[in-house]
Amino acid sequence: MKYASVCTIFIFYCILMSAHRSEAQESNAFQKTGGIPETFQPLPFFEILPTGWIKEQVQENLNGFTGHLDSLAPDLILRDDIYGKNRLSRNDKSKDVGAITENGELQAQFLWWNSETQSNWRDGYIRSAIIAGDQDHLSKAKDYVQKMLSTQDADGYLGIYDPDLRYKFDNENGELWSKTTLLRGLLAWYEFVRNYTVLKDIERAVQNVMINYPAYASHPFYSVNPYAGGLTHGLAFTDVLEELWRITGKTEYRDYCIFLYKDFSEQNLNEDAQYGKLSDTSGPLKGHGVHTYEHLRSLAAAYYASGSPELKNALKNFLQKISNNTTASGGPVGDEWIAGKRADATERGYEYCSIQELMNSYADLLSKTGEADFGEFTEKLFFNAAQGSRNPFESSIAYLKTDNSYSMCGGLNGDTTAKNQNRYKYSPVHQDVAVCCVPNAGRIAPCYVQNMWMKDDHGLIATLLGPCEVETTFKGKRVNIEEQTAYPYDNTLVFNVKTFDSEFDLKIRRPLWANKIIVSEEYREEKGFIIIHRRWKGEQSVNIQFFPEVQVLQDINGEYYFTYGALVLARPIQSIGKQTKTYPLKGFRDMTYRPVTMNVLEFADEKVKQTKPGRLEFSTALYNPVSRKNEAVILIPIGQTILRQLTFKPK
Repeated sequence: MKYASVCTIFIFYCILMSAHRSEAQESNAFQKTGGIPETFQPLPFFEILPTGWIKEQVQENLNGFTGHLDSLAPDLILRDDIYGKNRLSRNDKSKDVGAITENGELQAQFLWWNSETQSNWRDGYIRSAIIAGDQDHLSKAKDYVQKMLSTQDADGYLGIYDPDLRYKFDNENGELWSKTTLLRGLLAWYEFVRNYTVLKDIERAVQNVMINYPAYASHPFYSVNPYAGGLTHGLAFTDVLEELWRITGKTEYRDYCIFLYKDFSEQNLNEDAQYGKLSDTSGPLKGHGVHTYEHLRSLAAAYYASGSPELKNALKNFLQKISNNTTASGGPVGDEWIAGKRADATERGYEYCSIQELMNSYADLLSKTGEADFGEFTEKLFFNAAQGSRNPFESSIAYLKTDNSYSMCGGLNGDTTAKNQNRYKYSPVHQDVAVCCVPNAGRIAPCYVQNMWMKDDHGLIATLLGPCEVETTFKGKRVNIEEQTAYPYDNTLVFNVKTFDSEFDLKIRRPLWANKIIVSEEYREEKGFIIIHRRWKGEQSVNIQFFPEVQVLQDINGEYYFTYGALVLARPIQSIGKQTKTYPLKGFRDMTYRPVTMNVLEFADEKVKQTKPGRLEFSTALYNPVSRKNEAVILIPIGQTILRQLTFKPK
């Protein structure tokens, strides 16, 4: 009996000491040991302009949903002056936010939602207008910025709450999130116009946050309810802080990222990115997908600001967990919740918001780490999951999409059991669900463009490939580089370099799939980059040819799929479209699609051939388990499909 008591005491002591060590480790995780410099320096937003097919897509968006969302959903955007005369107060109990809730009483938690719809849309709209050089839209963007800044209070407050509510929450709110979405767009405008009055007003707004949520003396993420969507979205305020740090060099902005992530991690919240959960390598991701993928940037911001080894390990664990939730097209699953389930080409959908946020996070990690793999991940998302969720024939997108998309009639691949599930369709608005994915669809191409070029101490870096032009300075000298290509639809790239007289490295990321390349200049390779060092004078060109081959790969479930260069291929399924809603603006409508016939084919290990040289169409044979015969099929890039089969189970 005495022995048992001693053992019990010893076991209790071990548990207690383990808990103390765990608490000490968690406390140390947020200690600043020295900030880590970013490996690559992002360029100011306006210095990189798209050309070719990317510019065409940006202009198509401006002619379509990105340029007209205010007219397509005027009740959410034009009639609700949520940052101005319609700021929220304690007297507000409900608001039209363009969403379906299961219980009307739940609607109050979403009262911030229109700020996200408006500001994410404006962010993409402003950036699209800038990189397209569209003067009409630029004029409208200027008016919008002036209007938003006119709502700023004398103390610097920019936001959606009256004084009786602001910074006084113990539950769901949109205080930081409404500011994040607004200020990201205003920062893009500042970078374009370089009006320091705009920058000063942005800084005043951020200082107002830092005064009212003092670092380590407040709890901006405290909530009595662990499910708090707008509140936890607000961790993305680190985007604003990091951009201000890059512009101004003020470390106080970067350091505040550590505090925000620490407080976020210490609260009782159902969020995947909390430090304690990321210390557990076995725990699956469960949260709302878009939160999880955007919070990857916030953890990275806290790690680079602090230099904490514990946060570095958490970041590594986070990336590994995300890889288990990524489909063959790069799509990050979450429909709307990740729910502890792995990626699956047929059974798991991904939200367009999640595509945008994970792509943005990968591009951010590309600049921070300088690791070429993050460029590969970014390209895969943009060229495949993102393009494959756009309607290739008109201006609309899928809110949710699967790699194997057998039906787009509201439910997951024809499922009708979830009565309120209406996300699997194409719409320029999706107001019957939530107007969040369409605004993000307008942000994704500008996000890709702004990360196509970066610089380091040695020169300029083509980090993401595609048609574009960059004009910047290196060591005080102007450099212009035009990247002529139709990549990834063609794999020849010509870099026309123009500068008076400048010596620097031209770095070009070599895609992982490119086993054979030809470069017109002498070069060396280092860490996934082609490096050409020379003194550049006048106009000089570098030609690069990548030689793709069809590759047969397997996803995390062992299903086979085909790639050609940077493109994921799919078998298109003939469909019948049905118009389910029209809008006052001509050419805009909601569409559903069902298959004409439906056969799920299997992998037959047959050769794949290009039907014609230079044509992105391929022929092969796949096994039909119904007829028990191999059938000839055509494979095309995922972005050219609506219904499709992308992965194929072993025969």
